[in-house]
Amino acid sequence: MKIKKGDNVIVIAGKDKGKKGKVVHAFPVEERVVVEGANVKKKHQRAKRKDQKGQIIDVSMPMHVSNVMVIDPKTGNRTRVGYKIEGKKKVRIAKKSGAQI
Repeated sequence: MKIKKGDNVIVIAGKDKGKKGKVVHAFPVEERVVVEGANVKKKHQRAKRKDQKGQIIDVSMPMHVSNVMVIDPKTGNRTRVGYKIEGKKKVRIAKKSGAQI
């Protein structure tokens, strides 16, 4: 999986198509990511103590990694991710501009 936690991504499919956000959590085994502000569901939460009330909160749910693309830091458009070896390090780069991600 080429998308990591902290990447700026754009949603390319689904009800939130076009939304931009940051990857909050990545699940590489399940090939899913949580993007802040995208795929938001309502969750009913019970009261934890007697003096506290129950509430309805908005929670960003995981979406499949194929529904998001990384935003190129140079151009601001969506791009694919590639790898390049600099010295003895493997570095992630944007395919379109060659900028380091």
